[in-house]
Amino acid sequence: MIEVRKALTLALLLAALPACALAQQPPAPNPQAQAAAAPVPWASLSPPQQRLLGSLAGRWETLPAARQQALARGSRRWLHMSPRQRSMARTRFQRWRRLTPQQRQTIRRRWQKFKSLPPQQQAAIRRSFREFQRLPPWRRRMLRRQWQHATPAQRQMMIQRTQRMWHRQQMMRMQRQQQMLQMQRRMLQMRHFRPIRGPRGPGR
Repeated sequence: MIEVRKALTLALLLAALPACALAQQPPAPNPQAQAAAAPVPWASLSPPQQRLLGSLAGRWETLPAARQQALARGSRRWLHMSPRQRSMARTRFQRWRRLTPQQRQTIRRRWQKFKSLPPQQQAAIRRSFREFQRLPPWRRRMLRRQWQHATPAQRQMMIQRTQRMWHRQQMMRMQRQQQMLQMQRRMLQMRHFRPIRGPRGPGR
């Protein structure tokens, strides 16, 4: 299981970590997207959203429409988060603010690459990220260093190994499910075909 997690996290570092870093700072939309975005009236926000975004109330109408939409979406997500999720989001945002402009641009490009993947691949990466988050901090730091110092060829090998191990894990899970179903069927058959005892005769 540890080896599976290790391989999954190496592939994750390619795309999922940038997505995580942008949890509180979505990618900047292009000018065409900004022009097409519809403004969000302040009055259309719910009272909890208005309280959360209260510092922007005085200049809300001057913000670009795309920024208004991003803030509206972000405030809705925030209000539905658990205390633990909010704590994690604050930590991610603080990390984001410490990045250089070049690092942020790299993250935005990787985020766009992640969003261009098919939904099935995105879901697999998110599962991998959850596995990565369960590892101890020292393990995560070690895997990040391994990924950062790997050559493009080594990274490709890591990704391929991850895909093979993920497929193997899925096959093992399917086999266990099939075995459980077979056991259940056998138990039902045994109950259905239980021998019927005849009436007891005299003296028996």
